[in-house]
Amino acid sequence: MHYHYPRIKINKACKEQYNGFNCSFPLHIQLNILKLSHSKTISFVFINQPNCFIMQSLKIRFLVLAFLVSCQSFLFAQEKHYYQTDFLIEEFQARRTKIFNEIGNNAIALIQSAPSVAGFKVFRQSNTFYYLCGLEEGHAYLLLNGKNRSTTLYLPHREEGREKSQGKILSVEDADLVKELTGVDHVRAVEFLGNDLVGTGLIKGSTPVLYTPFSPAETGNDSRDEILHGYARAAADPWDSQTTREARFIKLINERFPEFKIKDLSPLLDSMRLIKSKKEIEVIRKATEIAGLAIIEAMRSTKPGVYEYQLDAAAKYVFYQHGSQGDGYPAIIGGGTNAFMGHYFRKTDVLNDGDLVLMDYAPDYHNYTSDVTRIWPVNGKFNKAQTALYEFIIEYRDALFRYIKPGTTANDVLDKAAADMKKYLVGKTFEKPEHLKAVEKGIEFRGHFQHPVGMAVHDVGRVRGNVVLQPGMVFTIDPMIWIPEERLYIRIEDVAVVTETGVENLSAFVPTKISDVEKTIKEKGLTEFRPAKSLPLKRN
Repeated sequence: MHYHYPRIKINKACKEQYNGFNCSFPLHIQLNILKLSHSKTISFVFINQPNCFIMQSLKIRFLVLAFLVSCQSFLFAQEKHYYQTDFLIEEFQARRTKIFNEIGNNAIALIQSAPSVAGFKVFRQSNTFYYLCGLEEGHAYLLLNGKNRSTTLYLPHREEGREKSQGKILSVEDADLVKELTGVDHVRAVEFLGNDLVGTGLIKGSTPVLYTPFSPAETGNDSRDEILHGYARAAADPWDSQTTREARFIKLINERFPEFKIKDLSPLLDSMRLIKSKKEIEVIRKATEIAGLAIIEAMRSTKPGVYEYQLDAAAKYVFYQHGSQGDGYPAIIGGGTNAFMGHYFRKTDVLNDGDLVLMDYAPDYHNYTSDVTRIWPVNGKFNKAQTALYEFIIEYRDALFRYIKPGTTANDVLDKAAADMKKYLVGKTFEKPEHLKAVEKGIEFRGHFQHPVGMAVHDVGRVRGNVVLQPGMVFTIDPMIWIPEERLYIRIEDVAVVTETGVENLSAFVPTKISDVEKTIKEKGLTEFRPAKSLPLKRN
């Protein structure tokens, strides 16, 4: 953390009464609070202090010292700020350099941050803005000038009342500090952005290009695909004129700066985010560890009569206990036929003896997430029918991981894994004909090789089809089967990282072997140590 101290001058005429004697004197105290580099050391200098017996008294000296210490404490409390510590400046600079290399010298890139939140909500930066500078402040703008390859951050002014209530918020008044933290070249007030766009100094005689993301920004537990679905529903509503913030931003640029040709920066950013750095993988690994620990705690807390939301509560406890800032996405916890709905979020039903419960959940950890799913028996013991179906899913997961490596494609992996699973089925028996039919369909299903994972659970970029796998790609392996006759759905999900030589399963430690799962369920969980004191109101 960095601390900055202002220079304060105190001039005061005071009249004191002490031990029955009146003493009037002018007191001029100049207090210089000097910042030493990365130090909390404070020096005080008193000038023109009168030679008065009162000021020589121990009591007055103590009071003055207490006052000065309180000033120091107040300044520390006011000036302490937050900035990420996961990534070095050089990583953000390297990302911005990639943009410079792609847009050329007759273009600029302009990225807006997330807006400040309304109400009592915690601000969460948009993934794109955080990815390029790591700053967690709202209503900021990042300008990359392709001609001189300079980067400028535009920040709002300080809001003293808001800082008094919430703590330090980095603003344009902290320009030197912000440059030091982020590695940008310039920090300016937001009101200068318009004039600076006019004076970007791009090549005369040719149409300048302005790149900005067209795709909606993800914040918190959002994913682009779900955001787009939401806007599509709004567009279908004749009484809702809602458009994306990005669309409004582009409209304003067109109106105010018609000389620019506007192009979409999203494809370039998506391709960059698809390949994770070593440090990004470290953060995703930690998010996956927390997700796995949460699922293990949910397994321990499972028994007939427990509600789905109680498993959610157990998982959330683990999230926050390990430093997460919330959900990477809303918890999917479905008992029995609720699991048949792929994104069942309500979590209001009781868990019943004989059913399976599916849990798909991961945290928002330092602006990255994971995506881990497990399914297990509510009563702690797989029955014969459940065992046959579950073992098929585990075997399919292992077959998919067997063929993941750099240079191959999802289609190649799926083809080879399907061939293995056809051999696996030879001689296998299932409880019902519809169960065999479901696993045979499952072998042909192409959705087991799923989506990238990173700053969003359904992260940007594409890994399916004939996309060539590269080291640094992080995605989910998600084998699943449906049995519609019973509204039964069985799935597990793991996080794969393509390495230089093959693949690593980040979530391999989360139990999948039947004996390990059943052993974990027998352990005491939070719902036993701290049972709910009352049942919820019944919902019809």
